[in-house]
Amino acid sequence: MMTGLDTRPSAATYELEKLVGMAWRGQIRVPHFQRDFRWNRADVVRLFDSIVKGYPVGSLLLWVRSAPPKRIRLGALQIEAPRMDQALWVVDGQQRITSLANALHEDAAHEPRFALAYDLRENERMPGRDIGFVSRPSTVDPFVVPLPVLFDLRRVLKWFSTYPEAADYQDKAFNLTTILRQYPMPAYQVEQENAEVLQDIFDRMNNYGKRLSRAEIFSALYAGDEEQPALTIDEISAHIDEQLDFGRIDNDTVLYAILARRGHDVQREIRLEFDDDDRRGVSDFPGEDRDTAFQAGEEAIRRAVQFLQSDAGVPHFTLLPFRYLLVVLARLFAHFPEPDPANRRLLRRWFWRAALIGPEIFRGSTTGAVRTLCAKIHPHDLTGSVQGLLSTVDRPAPPLPELRRFKTNEAAAKITLCAWWALEPRDPSSGERPEIGDLAECLVDRPTPADAVRYVVPSRLVDAKYRLWAANRVLVPTMAREAGKDIGGLLVTPPLFLEDTAWSDVLASHLISPEAISLLRASEFTSFLQARQEELVRNLAGFLQRMCEWGFENTPPLSELVIEDLPEDEQALPDEAAYGSG
Repeated sequence: MMTGLDTRPSAATYELEKLVGMAWRGQIRVPHFQRDFRWNRADVVRLFDSIVKGYPVGSLLLWVRSAPPKRIRLGALQIEAPRMDQALWVVDGQQRITSLANALHEDAAHEPRFALAYDLRENERMPGRDIGFVSRPSTVDPFVVPLPVLFDLRRVLKWFSTYPEAADYQDKAFNLTTILRQYPMPAYQVEQENAEVLQDIFDRMNNYGKRLSRAEIFSALYAGDEEQPALTIDEISAHIDEQLDFGRIDNDTVLYAILARRGHDVQREIRLEFDDDDRRGVSDFPGEDRDTAFQAGEEAIRRAVQFLQSDAGVPHFTLLPFRYLLVVLARLFAHFPEPDPANRRLLRRWFWRAALIGPEIFRGSTTGAVRTLCAKIHPHDLTGSVQGLLSTVDRPAPPLPELRRFKTNEAAAKITLCAWWALEPRDPSSGERPEIGDLAECLVDRPTPADAVRYVVPSRLVDAKYRLWAANRVLVPTMAREAGKDIGGLLVTPPLFLEDTAWSDVLASHLISPEAISLLRASEFTSFLQARQEELVRNLAGFLQRMCEWGFENTPPLSELVIEDLPEDEQALPDEAAYGSG
């Protein structure tokens, strides 16, 4: 029976300056049973906003015990931590400590979640908006101070010496520096040798009121040795994003992809995943250990994402119509890393048909779809696997996605956005074509592609019947987004530096005809939307026909076809075979 704590927790209060300094020195460690870092940029901003407003942000629970010398990772920071007799291991508060230590350190500025600054003008620029924390600008703005600068009084003094035009805000900056450095963070400290007791506390603190996700359970079960940190699900997602600008894949999808690679039933009992006795005959890779499975799983996901971006025309995770399709692709690319061109085309055909039809055709919807589709993929038989996938969507073409209801969290809108991305929609303010990196930068930490989509006409000027129409949206990931801002004015009055031909290319890339622009200039918004909607429908139909190839035979590659030899007396002469014998 598990016993309780040997001694009562002791209470302590750490000023933020001291707490962050301990984290940077490696005195604060994260035990292996902790979850991965899950906060996004908005979460980090809310934490700092609460601090400068003096709001409580919760107490920490720290486990006091020795720690070996080790190179540790804390968020985006790599820290050479020395041996310590009394290190502080975070049982509760990892997300807060990691956010603080990273956002206030210059070395973490390459990670968008932590690249924050404070706009000293605050609500002068946006009345009614009192959150001064913003993304760190790519070029220096004297009035927007990076948090690592704001946290260091000497650097603040140097900042205003370098940029005297911001001198009117110097006192405000000094006050913010004091608030940040002296903010009191309450903590409970526990001295306990039995790690199981601390794991029990962690489990209770994180399970009252909400359930852990399957990925979090799996990560806890196979956390590995404290002294030998292993590749994590969160790191796999980060690697894919960093290398391919695909955005952060959610942890459950990454887990299911890892499981799908090893066996088609992704709903199997994960507590036995690496138990050779219990998993014999179930895994496609018997005897494989956890680290090998994670590394191979990451590679399978990477190849699947490359296929989505290069072949299928899905540039970013937020534009993926259904997440389960990535899981199925990961299984296929795990067993067949380099499909031949003919099978890649057939695979693209399957992907888009499946995306258009949706998971509802499968018993159990998404769960049933993953199980059924993954079961069609047989190791060592690429053609049979692709043909099996195609057989599940062998049905008449369904109706087009509904363009009168454009909501970026729904599959129909994501499919539509992929069709728009194929047009290389140009920035009306510059005429430039977007790249995947532009889309990724625009959608950092965003669950939907909403931030890459702009209104043409303000909603308040559009009849209620047309407000959800796709015709009033454009995909422009290269423009700095301001909530609710439309770009109709830019479309009506093109930049002076763009020649007529270039401007025509801009409009065509958004399927806006000269006639539609005339309607927009005349403020005939309903007629404009109706005219453009027709163009969008035609474009979407053409895009999906190219991708789905409805009506085509699902012919396997020629190398897979078996042609029986004719009897010698029935074989035609070469010329006869080609031209007839008449």
